Amino acid sequence: MRTAAAEATATAYVEDVSPGSGTLPPRARYTSSDAKSLSLNGSWRFRLSDTADAEDDSFAEPGHDTDGWAELTVPGHWVLQGHGSPIYTNHRYPFPVDPPRVPTENPTGDHLRVFDLPGDWPVPDDDGCGAVLRFDGVESCARVWLNGTCLGEFKGSRLPHEFAVGPLLRPAGNVLAVRVHQWSAGSYLEDQDQWWLPGIFRDVTLLHQPRGCARDFFVHASYDHRDGTGTLRVDSDVAGRVTVPALGIDVPTGEPVTVPVTPWSAEEPHLYDGLLATEGERVPLRVGFRTVKLSDGLITVNGTPVLFKGVNRHEWHPERGRALDLETMREDVLLMKRHNVNAVRTSHYPPHPDFLDLCDEYGLWVIDECDLETHGFTEQGWRDNPVDDDRWTPALLDRAARTVERDKNHPSVVLWSLGNEAGTGRGLTAMAEWIHGRDPSRLVHYEGDHTCRDTDVHSRMYADHAEVERIGRGLDGGTRKCRELPFLLCEYAHAMGNGPGGLADYQRLFEAHARLQGGFVWEWIDHGIAHPELGFAYGGDFGEELHDGNFVCDGLLFPDRRPSPGLTEFKKVIEPVAITGTDGSVRVTNKYDFADLSALRLTWAYQVDGETVASGTLPLPALAPRESAGLDLPAPPPDAPAGEALWTVRAVLASDTPWAPEGHVVAWGQIPVSETRPPYLTPTARPTPHGDGVLVLGPGTFDARTGALTAIGGVAVVAPRLDVWRATTDNDDGAAWQPERRFGPLWRRLGLHRVRHRLDAVEHTDHALTVRTRVAPAASDLGLRTVYRWTSDGQRLRLTVSVAPEGDWTVPLPRLGIRIGLSSADRVEWFGGGPGEAYPDTGAAAELGRWQSTVDDLQTPYVRPQENGARAGVRWAELGGLRIEGDPVFSLTARRWTTEQLDAATHRTDLSPGDTVWLHLDHALHGIGSQSCGPGPLPPYHLRAEPAGFSLVFSPLPTTPTGPTTPTGPPALTG
Repeated sequence: MRTAAAEATATAYVEDVSPGSGTLPPRARYTSSDAKSLSLNGSWRFRLSDTADAEDDSFAEPGHDTDGWAELTVPGHWVLQGHGSPIYTNHRYPFPVDPPRVPTENPTGDHLRVFDLPGDWPVPDDDGCGAVLRFDGVESCARVWLNGTCLGEFKGSRLPHEFAVGPLLRPAGNVLAVRVHQWSAGSYLEDQDQWWLPGIFRDVTLLHQPRGCARDFFVHASYDHRDGTGTLRVDSDVAGRVTVPALGIDVPTGEPVTVPVTPWSAEEPHLYDGLLATEGERVPLRVGFRTVKLSDGLITVNGTPVLFKGVNRHEWHPERGRALDLETMREDVLLMKRHNVNAVRTSHYPPHPDFLDLCDEYGLWVIDECDLETHGFTEQGWRDNPVDDDRWTPALLDRAARTVERDKNHPSVVLWSLGNEAGTGRGLTAMAEWIHGRDPSRLVHYEGDHTCRDTDVHSRMYADHAEVERIGRGLDGGTRKCRELPFLLCEYAHAMGNGPGGLADYQRLFEAHARLQGGFVWEWIDHGIAHPELGFAYGGDFGEELHDGNFVCDGLLFPDRRPSPGLTEFKKVIEPVAITGTDGSVRVTNKYDFADLSALRLTWAYQVDGETVASGTLPLPALAPRESAGLDLPAPPPDAPAGEALWTVRAVLASDTPWAPEGHVVAWGQIPVSETRPPYLTPTARPTPHGDGVLVLGPGTFDARTGALTAIGGVAVVAPRLDVWRATTDNDDGAAWQPERRFGPLWRRLGLHRVRHRLDAVEHTDHALTVRTRVAPAASDLGLRTVYRWTSDGQRLRLTVSVAPEGDWTVPLPRLGIRIGLSSADRVEWFGGGPGEAYPDTGAAAELGRWQSTVDDLQTPYVRPQENGARAGVRWAELGGLRIEGDPVFSLTARRWTTEQLDAATHRTDLSPGDTVWLHLDHALHGIGSQSCGPGPLPPYHLRAEPAGFSLVFSPLPTTPTGPTTPTGPPALTG
């Protein structure tokens, strides 16, 4: 029995700041045409302990009894397979900060796999090649044994580690044992905004290495845009020959050769198949020729400045966490390409290596980020930050080397990133110097280097539009070096919940100033965990004592990889073809950096009131990048009906591509021909008493005492009344550390979520019913004088609403419109913006047309319920037996629950459909912004409390049933 001191010694490696021991030097990841490999993924035996020293290491010995152990899938996280629970924090360490010490309560998973070698596995060589055991990702610290021999231990969760194991292998009954600790000294370097998920979550592979194998190699493939030639040199640890048949290349390793080539870019990702042949093996190569330079203060590839239209991508699957399979990764890449995304920042660690293969193949620019973040030290003013402590520098350099050496042969990787939110310090400088020395063919990025001492780009996150414009104009106050460098927003447009707003405004700045080379939206996917009761769980749903709630759900995809409205908006904002024009002509501008438009064709449709009455194609010149051309549109059909007319012109793929089929829409534009025609109504009907306290005006039935509308034709309604509240979005609520005003808390403090409605007067005239009210929150002298004026031509009913603020309103309103309840509604048809939701600063993707949906499908399933689903610019809508027309337009929202119920819900499963369908017919809405981490909505999108007026026209549809059920009224909370 070991003493406590012996146990502490046995587990000292857990708190050692070194990267580990026993592992081989990092190298390129590749597959061999000859050498055998054996995947050790699959079912492993598993035992979980509460502490690092709860069990001795006898389990690593062959013949150890594992009866009673669980079965666990590798790759995987044990907390997602029924053993313990995940933890989410944004930046705070979920353990006491006392580097490099970690808690005694340190969940430790013992993993065991017994395997046989295939019958044709070669006999180990005497020269030490033999075989290598490779781990592609283990969180956060592991010790490894093979057949009872300790191979060593390692840290660096999202990085590869290899052990030489040739002499230890047996033909059968090999016992691979891995002890994984959730917390280690390495955890202090991995404080990324994500779930803490321990386990062996990437592949485990046994690789044979024959005598004379390649070991490691570096493919240098540059391109000279001036003469169209590429220069290839492959440096290899073991001498051999390099062949590229399509280019006629056959040269020794280490020898450069220059030939005419087609270059690689994210828009035209041309790869050449090659082969590295050494004495012992042949290694397939996929060579992309491209040159990355800092030229005249700009990031250029192949001599051309690049505009990054990117996303930050954490690896995520709602059931498997960071254990991704190839098809999930391919799905991500295809979705990016189909939504015009051209770049990825691998936040905040190198991705699974297969992802970079896909980026090479399909074409994406990549900022490859090292597995480093120490953000939690900001709570101590960065005191004891490891990146400024020389004891940790070997671990930092190890992480940099494992990133660069693994991924150096990918043409998609154009920048290396030192890490994220790790402050500043000598360790980061050492990393930058090593990377610059090892790979001068790429640039180095790090956002936290505000003096740009160690980096080749000036990078910021969440800078607001005004600051970005100042930087673009060269007026920012950074160091001289910073002002001379290209600028990237490595994170912007925080895509949390409803939003992000302001994307189009950022993009206009990027395109107006050459120095602004784009940005990367935070982030790609919501990290919700599939949950049987909650739908998708987020921080706090697993009983964490410290968590950051749904801040982990801030992606352009929902957890199940359905695109959010934010991704649809982003696709439109960054589309690579601009389509504008006036009646009779269209102007097409190529906004690609490298590709011409020969892969696209133009289609047109002439539409009246949302219906296509004629369509066809237009010849599209093969415009070079940044070229424009004007094209004549055909004459409108002579028999086209009268109405609101426009042209819709689309740029679509002319043929199938590897990432999308023929006809896929790349870009679109609409050109108005005629203006919106508001409904015309001449008041002729008179308000008429009908006994029992009922007043009738045209198709409208009113309560004679209160003036409240109770029915339109045969459709019973809950009386419309002014509504200024919305269930706050994540961006309304804002981030506590933001200096801007957070409107959600201000609105609640003012009481806008609980306003009261006071009836002041009900007035009858010959052709109108007028209801005067005051809408105001308790405990405030602020109010909104509101007048409802009803008129009718006998068939239709017009409501004109006039609003006059009283008091000193210093904050905008969430919304301004009316809420009305219907007894039933399912199908919805409308002429207006669609098909998805749109708000004042998120409406670029709203296409004017005629759309259909169900009430249920109008809802946007944000992981945390909030305001959603508004359709903008609606001319008319039909649902629940009514036709509603705007004068001139309105915003439409329809739900089976009230705003109050939506506001109170924390998960989608909290929302239960009621008996009433609630319509919001809004004159205006406050903007969205991205203040959950970035700036709030720009001032033009603020809904200021000012005098306003708007009108709506209601009429029953011919099929309206009789004898409707009276809908339930709103909760008393609203007054």
